[in-house]
Amino acid sequence: MPHALPPRLVSLADYERAASEVLDPGALSYIAGGATDEVTLQDNVAAWRRLALRPRILVGVGRRDPSVELLGVRRPHPLLIAPMAFQGLVHGDGEIATARAAAASSTIMCLSTLATTSPEALAEAVPDAPRWFQLYVFADRGVSRDLVARAVEHGYEALVVTVDLPVFGLRERELRSGVGSAHAERVPIAAAAGASGAMTAAGFAELVDPDLRWSDIEQFAAESSLPVLVKGILTAEDARRAVAHGVSGVIVSNHGGRQLDTVLSGADALPAIADAVGDQLDVLVDGGIRRGTDVVKALALGARAVLIGRPVLWGLAVDGAPGAQRVIETLLTELDNALALAGSPQASSLDATFVTPAPWPDQRR
Repeated sequence: MPHALPPRLVSLADYERAASEVLDPGALSYIAGGATDEVTLQDNVAAWRRLALRPRILVGVGRRDPSVELLGVRRPHPLLIAPMAFQGLVHGDGEIATARAAAASSTIMCLSTLATTSPEALAEAVPDAPRWFQLYVFADRGVSRDLVARAVEHGYEALVVTVDLPVFGLRERELRSGVGSAHAERVPIAAAAGASGAMTAAGFAELVDPDLRWSDIEQFAAESSLPVLVKGILTAEDARRAVAHGVSGVIVSNHGGRQLDTVLSGADALPAIADAVGDQLDVLVDGGIRRGTDVVKALALGARAVLIGRPVLWGLAVDGAPGAQRVIETLLTELDNALALAGSPQASSLDATFVTPAPWPDQRR
């Protein structure tokens, strides 16, 4: 049974405020911050608000179906948990708690390469959690191939290669607050890659190969028995290259506004990419999803599914696995309501005719 929402925590914004009260300043700056002036960080949320919905009426919405087809599999709803590193900063149970929330809500969890839980440990602790594995490609390709093999062996269903971190973004909020360091031994995959001792987040990022090329992506796609998605696509040109190099999906993403500032939001980049390749592979999007109406807009613009990042961590910070689960369930409740009121009882039937540029002024938080 779903957990009852505490009276004062009824929206994701409520969880954001509550999390800011319980997280220490360093952890909060790591989770909440973005790159340099944080223009893209703010715009990720604002961009969905620049879209208005065009509802249909008298279409019969008594029975609603939020399911979508993703990588050839019917999924009960279009929400996934985005890959997020160092979840042990947020809660003692870290990724294990997030996986429990995923299992309870039939949500796919993407486990980060830089998780504080190994792929094996997560699979053993929560075997019923649907899971994908996010790969940062290290200079030592042997380590990366071993990670893929471990993911296959332990029931991960897809491989998400993040490609927008050749170097660490300039995250000034983190520099001002001082996120601090973590021992490499607390990040099992980093330790396997040869890291040791106390390291900052930027130090962990230095393990990633800055010379990754499309030919490497093609090789992973050819060698892996798992479908490969490329995360960090913001242009139709790169989406077409992804098709040409054998991937199964692209994730339209700007890394939560944490890498290159002033790039397009997911909402603004999505339509051109979906138009270019949406009939050839699966297109997903992340960044700034805060309401069920945002999910409706993303699907209408051509996404098959959306990934949720920071809000899951807010729930995790507030109440561990139950808090993360309630965040997901809140979005799913809002999605069901939005499908009914938008006059699209089937999520998979949404299309671009359901959205239009909003007439109201841009409202940034």
